[in-house]
Parts: sequence; C-alpha cells; structure tokens
Amino acid sequence: DDKGRGKGGKYSVEDLYGITKKPKASTSSGSIAPKSGTRSSKTPDQKSESEAFASQILEAAHRLVERRRLELYLRECGLSLAECEAGHSAMTYRNLGKSGLRVSCLGLGTWVTFGSQISDEMAENLMTIAYESGVNLFDTAEVYASGRSDFLLLITREICIKAETERGLSRKHIIEGLRGSLSRLQLDYVDIVFANRNDVNSPMEEIVRAMTFVINQGMAMYWGTSRWSAMEIMEAYSVARQFNLIPPVCEQAEYHYFQRDKVEVQLPELYHKIGVGAMTWSPLACGLITGKYSDGVPESSRAAMKGYQWLKERVSSEEGRRQLAKIKELHLLADRLGCTAAQLAIAWCLRSEGVSSVLLGVSNTDQLIENLGALQILSQMTPQTITEIDALLGNKPHSKKESRA
Repeated sequence: DDKGRGKGGKYSVEDLYGITKKPKASTSSGSIAPKSGTRSSKTPDQKSESEAFASQILEAAHRLVERRRLELYLRECGLSLAECEAGHSAMTYRNLGKSGLRVSCLGLGTWVTFGSQISDEMAENLMTIAYESGVNLFDTAEVYASGRSDFLLLITREICIKAETERGLSRKHIIEGLRGSLSRLQLDYVDIVFANRNDVNSPMEEIVRAMTFVINQGMAMYWGTSRWSAMEIMEAYSVARQFNLIPPVCEQAEYHYFQRDKVEVQLPELYHKIGVGAMTWSPLACGLITGKYSDGVPESSRAAMKGYQWLKERVSSEEGRRQLAKIKELHLLADRLGCTAAQLAIAWCLRSEGVSSVLLGVSNTDQLIENLGALQILSQMTPQTITEIDALLGNKPHSKKESRA
C-alpha cells in the first residue's frame, strides 16, 4: 500500500536512506497534544535532535541530487544507471598494507587529466561515477595539473584522500606542501600522505620525523612512499623503530605488463617483513596496452601532448614495437575471455600479492566505466590464465628463492 508515501515515487526519502522520523509527542490518553497559544521553548536535547534530523535530511537530499545528476549524464551517453550498476561487480576493499585503513581495490588518479586534459564538468562526472561505483580512494598531489586537481575533487566524508609531497622532503617542504594541499582540498586532514621520490638532500631521520609530526598533528592518518627503492623503505622503517617514530605503510609503484620486478619480487618481501603494501599506478602503461598506438601516435593521445616526447619515443622504439606485438596477442586472449584488453590488464594487476589498490587514469566516462568492469573478470585470473599471460610476455621475474633453486 503506497498511500501516504507522497507523489514522488514508491519510497520516501526516509525509506530510501533509513532516516528515523521522530514521532509527534502525545498526551497520556494517546491523543495529540493541543497547540499552545504561546511558542514553546525547546530544551537543549530537543534542539540537538532537531539539528541532527535536519542534517540527515540535507545529506539525503544531496545524495539524491548527485544521483539524479549522474542519471541525466548517463542518459546523454545512451546509458542507464541501472545498467551500469548491474554491469559491475560490487567493489571490493582491501587493507592498505597491514594497516587498518580500508581502501577500494580500484582508485581514481588525477595526475594528468584533471585540470589540464579535461573540463571541470568532465572531472565532476568522473568523480561522481567513481564514487557511486564504490571507489573511496582518490589520488592528488601538489604538481598534478599544477595543483588544480586539488580544487576539482568533490570531497565527502566517506572517501580516502591521498596527497603527495613533490618539492623535496625536508621538514619545511613536507609540512608546507601538505598544508597547501589541505587548504586547496578544504580538508582538515588526508587519510594518507606520500613522500614522492626519496630526497638525497634530506636525512632519512628528518623525513620520518616530519611525517610523524604531520600525523601527530592530525594532518594525516598514515604515510607512505612513492617510487622509493626497497632499501630506502627499509631504512625509513629502521629509523622509525630506532627513534619510536611512525613507519610507512605503503609504497606507490608503477606496475603493468612491462614493469614487474619491483611489485612482484621486492614489495612482497617488504609486505611480509614490515607490512608495507603496494598502491600501483599506470596499469595500462600510459595507454600502450589499449592498442591506441598500434598504428602510430594519434593526435589526441597523451604521447602527442607537450611534455610527453619520452612516451612518443618509447612507442616508436624497437622495444616499443616488440611490446605492441605482444599486446596484439593479449587482445586475442581478452576477446576469448569476453573482456577488453584494458580490463584484463587491470585485473592482472589486482591479482598480485600485496597490491592493495590500482589507481586508474582516465579522461572520459567511457574509459572509467570500462576500467571498473575489470572487477567482473577477477574470478577468471586463474593459474592457467596467469601462466598463459606469462608465456605471452616472456618477462616473469624470479624471486630470490626461485633463483637459488
């Protein structure tokens, strides 16, 4: 019986979002208390309850507006929200290393596209789709799109924001850089701050003490490293233990078909020894794995952009041509598995031991929806499939144990 539920649909806002509607006060006889001729004053407890209920209503309304905006956008793309939600398996969450921080196994990166390659509207659509799909890890840094990516992030209380320090790792740069990111993000803290590239000009003890300071000050919950060697990470851990400081919980590393050694050999050892997990980036090797460069460098591609001459040279090199030949074989395997080459590559990254999350870099909603579909084929990453991929690539790294054997 839908009577009394309003004309907006079968369910009310209270039903949809579990808001408990406060019943009206009644007299001892069970009848509604008559209105007084004078305005009754509320007690502090009543005011607090009213404010809490109003906050629930505002939050529910905000979520309804965001959902409606997403539905309208997907309709313009010829898609429905129901189809998108049905087409993806539920997001899975993993601990970041051996810490208690739970992150979505797929995160959204903003390193190239946000603020430079795409419009503000597209950035907002990407954030909305990612969030609605269960993504709770959003990656930003001081220099991503010259700091503009910070401004474009739509912040909610339920997502994990990661920031990086880019301009050196002295105590001064770490604290000032993080404060700048917090100001742009309009946040009191981030969940994790990463030290990007070890700074040879800053003593390790100073770096670890600075990271411990920002955590103790409530500016971050955890800290990690980005593009550090296994030896540098172990040094940071040793310094933290020696001086009773806070050690890193995660290393951010490049990982894809053609960049395997660090994530598959070095980081698993650190994970078991000191609990450092892996957050990986560039699962599609800057787009190489999608096959977009099979017939040259398209004008609209990243390799054609200013500052990416290195990528253009890499694609055109002899090694690049060999990699493209292997990618064609992997596309055939993806067709056989009923997925795209991008989905296969992302699922392959997720199957690796110690990988907490894979960061996606996308420039439009079609790419994001496709990449999120990688969750559907995780179950197909069987030992047989992995062995077949290893045979096609011919670059499987060997651990120390395997080498000794």
